[in-house]
Amino acid sequence: MGGTEMAEEYVRTGQFRGATFRQASFAGAEFREVDLSGVAVRDSDLRGVRLASCAVDGLVITGIDGMAGEVVVDDVPVGAFVASELDRRFPERVRLRAVRTADDVRAMWAQVEELWAGTLGHAAALPDDALHRRVDGEWSFVETLRHLVYVVDTWVGLALQGRADSFHPWALPQSDLPDDAAAAVGLDRDARPAFDDVVALVRERWGAVRHALDEVTDGSLDEQRTVRLPGEDDAPVTVRRCVGTVLREHVEHRRFAERDLAALAR
Repeated sequence: MGGTEMAEEYVRTGQFRGATFRQASFAGAEFREVDLSGVAVRDSDLRGVRLASCAVDGLVITGIDGMAGEVVVDDVPVGAFVASELDRRFPERVRLRAVRTADDVRAMWAQVEELWAGTLGHAAALPDDALHRRVDGEWSFVETLRHLVYVVDTWVGLALQGRADSFHPWALPQSDLPDDAAAAVGLDRDARPAFDDVVALVRERWGAVRHALDEVTDGSLDEQRTVRLPGEDDAPVTVRRCVGTVLREHVEHRRFAERDLAALAR
């Protein structure tokens, strides 16, 4: 993103209707008297975004959870309200922020597994084809489980255990990981495994997390490891970051999964 192109002004144009912008920068852009109805903003940096006097019927913004930046609507900052409401609906977010010790980590993971067991039960009540269906362009439920496999393979298998061969071909990386970096560790983005097979795989990975956390101590949480994540150079990471990422990814993706399962059920 970025560049030195001159700023342009677009007036009375419909050329962007229905367009998709991916990995593009609108930093500092201004939209006046525009129609934002039905617009969806996902996984984007929202720091300093201000909305006022716009047609916003059906506008969807995800990521206003205290991590993507403050959003102001008609001069009212809404980030704190959204974060508070998410905490009310998903109290495990509050508990996650309070994790400090190795025992905290293990207790949090036990709750994560319990919550996901309920989510898997909700999913099992739907037909298999629905679990491969994307809602509003987001990952399908099966793809979400495949991403959790990737999370465990990255932060437990690779980072904590140092296994370069930790990745299962079905593991699904983040969307912005280049295809050559994914292929370099043996990932098959186009795989379409059955729901039951992915559930068996993710349960196996959850057992690996449980076993790895049994070895974690208060003293080891701040130990550093040198890790080469897919598509990146060698970098130091702490054990705390590794286990924290596994916990956070499971908490947040369960929230998204429950939202999409409810939409599929309707």
